[in-house]
Parts: sequence; C-alpha cells; structure tokens
Amino acid sequence: MPEPNHSSPLRKVAAFRDLPSLLIPERAPNQPSYPRIRPSPGERNPDETLLPPTSLSPPDINGRHANWSINSWLSKLPDVDTTDMFQFPEKLGSVPSPPAGSPPSWPAKSRMAYWSLTPRKIALIFAGCFAIWALKAFWSLTSHQGPRRPAYLMESLPYNASFVTNAAFQPPEPLPHRYPDTIDTFATYKYRNTCNISSLDLHAPFAPLCADRKSMITAMSSGGRIGNDAPYMPRDCDMRWFSTEEICEILGRFEKVIIIGDSMMRHVIGSINVLVRKDIGYGAVTDWNFSPEERRDCFCNHQFNIKACSVQGIFKTSDVFKNDPSSLACPANTVDVMIEQMIRFPVPAEEINRLRDDVPSTKPSRPYAFIFGHGLWNDLDLQATLDWLDQVLDAIISKAAWVSSSASSPSQNGGKQHNTAFWPRLFLTPNAAGKEKPDEWLVSQGNKALMIFEEAVGIEVKRRGVEHLGTWNMSIQSNKFDGVHMDLKGNLVKAMMIMNWLNMLEVEQF
Repeated sequence: MPEPNHSSPLRKVAAFRDLPSLLIPERAPNQPSYPRIRPSPGERNPDETLLPPTSLSPPDINGRHANWSINSWLSKLPDVDTTDMFQFPEKLGSVPSPPAGSPPSWPAKSRMAYWSLTPRKIALIFAGCFAIWALKAFWSLTSHQGPRRPAYLMESLPYNASFVTNAAFQPPEPLPHRYPDTIDTFATYKYRNTCNISSLDLHAPFAPLCADRKSMITAMSSGGRIGNDAPYMPRDCDMRWFSTEEICEILGRFEKVIIIGDSMMRHVIGSINVLVRKDIGYGAVTDWNFSPEERRDCFCNHQFNIKACSVQGIFKTSDVFKNDPSSLACPANTVDVMIEQMIRFPVPAEEINRLRDDVPSTKPSRPYAFIFGHGLWNDLDLQATLDWLDQVLDAIISKAAWVSSSASSPSQNGGKQHNTAFWPRLFLTPNAAGKEKPDEWLVSQGNKALMIFEEAVGIEVKRRGVEHLGTWNMSIQSNKFDGVHMDLKGNLVKAMMIMNWLNMLEVEQF
C-alpha cells in the first residue's frame, strides 16, 4: 500500500477543517500559552489565531524548519475522504426547501417587456396601416361624383401655424395647399424677368386662411397694403395665391364663367388670361396676330395702359384654343371664360340678345358663374347701376330658366328678389381713383363718391341674391396709370380675388 502524501493541499485543508475552536477570545485560567502564527511583515491581522492544546497541535513554526514541522504534524492526521470534506450539513440544513410538487418560481416580467417590438408586432402594425390606406383609397374612388372643391375647403383642418410672439402677422400654415402662397408662382412664366413681376410682390401670405366664402369676401374687401404699391393683404384672414394648375382646376369646375361690365372688367379677364397662359408679356392680348410694332408697343404693362393694345385683348378663352392652343396651360376645352361688355344703362338690345345667346336654355352638367362690374359710365349713379343689374339678371333668366326656381318677385324694398337654387353671382365695384384723375371728375367719380357708392351697392345687391366684392381698399395705394384703371399688377390681384371666390363656391350643390 503506498504511503499517503501528507503534504498534499487536500490534507492541509482537511486538517484545518478538523481543528476545533480556532478562535478563542480569552485564555482560560492556568492554560498554557500556545504558539502564535503571526502575520507577515506589513500585514495587519487584528485577530490572533490560537491553537488549542491537543495531541494534534502543530509544533513551533520558526524559520527553515517550518515546512518539516507541518509535514510531520500532518502525517499524524487520519485520512480524510474528499467527498466528506465538501459537505456542510450544518449549512445546508438551514436552507428551507420548497414544498413537494410546487411549480418552479420565475422572476416577474418587467412592465416594459410588453412594449418591446418583435417581428410579429411589426408585421401587424404594417398590415393595419395598409388596410387603413386601402379603405381610404377605395372610399375616395367610390365617393367622387361631379365637380367638387378641394378637401381642405370641405374639411375642418387644425390651425397649426408656427406662432411668433408679438408678430403682427403669423406665418402661413405649414399645409400643402398653402405652399404656392409662399413662392413666386410666376417663376416659370414667359417674360417674368423682363417684366420684373413676382407674385410675392403682389400678395403677402399670412395665417390664418379664411374658413368660408363670407369671411373671405369681407377680408378681401377690407384689406389693404403697408405702403404704396406694397403687397396686398386681406384683413383678419388671408386668401390664396393659386398656381396656374390650381386656377385651371378651379375654372374647370364650371361650364362657363361670364364676365359682364365695362373696361375695368375687360382688364380682369385679361389678367385671368395672363394666369392661364403663363405669359406676363403678352398673355392678355391677341399676340398671335400682332405686327412687330404691336409686339413692341403692347408688352408687359402696356397691354393695359395703352388703349390701342387694350382693345386687342382676349375676350374669350375659346379664341385662344382656336388660334394659339399651345399657349394655354390648361387642358384643351376644360376652361371657358368670356366677357360681354355692357357699359351703361339702359343696355342696348343687341347687347342683351348677345348675352342671351351665351347661356343655354337647358341645365348644363356644370354650373355657370356670373361676374358683374358697373358704375363709372353712369357717374356712380346708384339707381342707374341697380337698374342695369336688374335688366341683365332678367335677360339671363328669360333664356336660362334653370338658374331660378321661380320667376322674379318684387322684394320688400323695391328691388327684385331672384329665388335661386345654385346661381353664383358676384358684383365688383370700381377701384379707387388715382392722382392722375382729371379734375372735372373729382366730384362725381372721386374717392369720396367711390367709397359711398361701394357701400351702397353692397347693401342693394345683397337684396338681389348677388354677392359683393369691394376693390377700393385694395387699390387705394396701388398705381393707376390714368387715375382710373389699375396696371397689370393691380389687375392680377383683382383676378386672384375672383379666383378665391370661385374656389369657395359649393359646386357640389349644383
């Protein structure tokens, strides 16, 4: 049998495990002193390890005989089973054991674990978003019937413009349909740089946008400019400055837009043609048949402020489709705007007959819109203007009975009340006078007379079911080349005001 290795580390551990009472706080009386195992130099050991008196106590450990003494002492120890050395029944017995048959306990899940993203959850989210998009697309396709206004006019959109503290005017709402208001929509127009006209020089956008047609008309009639010829701004709420594509869409909702009036209204249709042709240089005139001299003389502002050029204006968009269709930005045969010049009362019979020929006797698939303008040719005589308007309205009803649900009946205040289902009509009063106005007209057609006339017409035409748009406030600080008529920039603002009125009409009621 081999001799046991008394110096193995296992036996050393077993020996110290079997030593009883290694810590003795006080020495018993008459107890012999025991050798002390002192710490190495520099090591602090507050407790002294005392070895009990026994036959197994180790000998003195000093110097080079320390290893021999320990090995000699270990040889006297009994053999220790390794399995018994690592068993601690007194310690394991203090640990309670779970009841028999109880399920294993797991730590509770964190509340944040339920919000963790898994591939399955991500797939469910994408599937739900796709289902919502598909239902919305199906609804938009099946519910579209007839001409309709844009969704932002028919839905209540939240006003979420960036608020600037103590600012007189807030910036426009960050919505897609307001983007054209903040850029130069004339950037792609012909002769834009030569004529040096930007849409941002004509209108300064701000928030909020007018929510309905009534507030829009009031704001446009009451607006003004901060300085002479500065950008125009409506009051309290803003109007839109449409792009050409939007203008084509607005005009396409109507079968025809008929403008009736004097030379000021002729300039309005000229400005509309500038917008739909994207041509600031020659958009208002029949440039397809101009001579070189006419092209030189009737350019930019001279389209309006030279009489020889103004009378060669475009009176019908159908003439453009016929003679120069490539110059129109709108799709072919989608817009129809025209003017009938009727300047004074009583209206000549041939002018009345010509107007009757412009309207159909049966109801069309899209509505007609009528825009009137009158006043200066009768020296702002209120009664003459009202008689002129009544004669024109009667001429329309006599041919197109579908615009009225019943015949004209006298109103309570002497005028005629036309009971209609959907018959959009707008009356524009003359713009303000300029300093070039001849002195002989300052009393009968000066700014005081114009202001009184505008206020009175607004009251009277309302009784006839006609809406009123005033232009005096918009034009008082703008340029009038002859003291009467506005230049190209002022008439472009007029045209855009009319576009805002057309845009707000409930064509879906037709």
